[in-house]
Amino acid sequence: MIMAEMVHDVRIIRLGEPTSLGEEIRPWFGDSWGEWEGNTLVVETTNMNPKFAFREVPGSDDGKVMERFTRVDEDTILYEFMIDDLTNYTSVWSGQIPFKKFGEPIYEYACHEGNYALTNILSGARYQENRKEN
Repeated sequence: MIMAEMVHDVRIIRLGEPTSLGEEIRPWFGDSWGEWEGNTLVVETTNMNPKFAFREVPGSDDGKVMERFTRVDEDTILYEFMIDDLTNYTSVWSGQIPFKKFGEPIYEYACHEGNYALTNILSGARYQENRKEN
């Protein structure tokens, strides 16, 4: 499972031999299965849900995404991807991004946005309390 913090999207990646969910079942992020090649997790995703769009481009029946997650050192995972969807693109395209370990605390997005305003919320409550006392 890979969970994106923003909007709490969860992507399930089944491991082992690929088995189709069937054409009638179209998970939001497609049908993903993965296998280990040494220290690299290789994930293939097909059967994209046409209602899910990547950068406003909807998935297609023919689309396939290949991903590789390789831990290259203690602080870095190299993420590589290849998009093979000739319905939406003129050719196969790919890229890679190093994911670096974040050295600071990570706060849940859904709760943390209120923390920025907490000082103002509490000072407003103290102001109301003082007005009632006077």
